[in-house]
Amino acid sequence: MKKDPINVFGDWALSGRDEEMVKGHANSVKAMLDLVITDQKKFSFLDVGCGNGWVVRKLVNHPKCFFAAGVDGSEHMIAKAQSVDKSGNYFCQDIRQWNPSKTFDIVHSMEVFYYVEKPDLLIQNIFDSWLHPGGKLIMGIDFYYENKSCHSWQEDCGVTIMQLFPKNTWIDYFKKAGFKNISSDHIGAKGDWKGTLVLIGEK
Repeated sequence: MKKDPINVFGDWALSGRDEEMVKGHANSVKAMLDLVITDQKKFSFLDVGCGNGWVVRKLVNHPKCFFAAGVDGSEHMIAKAQSVDKSGNYFCQDIRQWNPSKTFDIVHSMEVFYYVEKPDLLIQNIFDSWLHPGGKLIMGIDFYYENKSCHSWQEDCGVTIMQLFPKNTWIDYFKKAGFKNISSDHIGAKGDWKGTLVLIGEK
């Protein structure tokens, strides 16, 4: 029986599988951060779907980052993040409806947006309410139509919602939300693996 994504990832936090995710995503996330931070001055940072908080902890130590926070819908993931980083800024919230009390220079997300029923509305809300003017959204996903080797993942993971969209659909969502200077990249492509699809847009 398939489960809601939040429950699946809650189970992963309890079983320790979240550490495997960290290892699996580390190279893509490093490349994404390099892409979006290189030209930044001082910046604030939000990780969407922060899981156990590993990206937030990485950014806290960045010399240009003056504030880093994470948001996730899983109570177990947030509890794990807080147990490791007791002074960290972590929010357990439904990202589909959440409006943070402050806006950010960079909003980052790895492997999250396709678990949402209406990711276009989430992207619009991020543009409207989560970002400073001039702020950037960077999104990385491995589950997209052109990456054929991922197509079985929904059945493999037993998740109720996984949106298998082509690259251009995601680009259109960024455009419709109002983002400008949109760029895309593929990180870590090798053989049949098309790599992490990365989109960056500026408010």
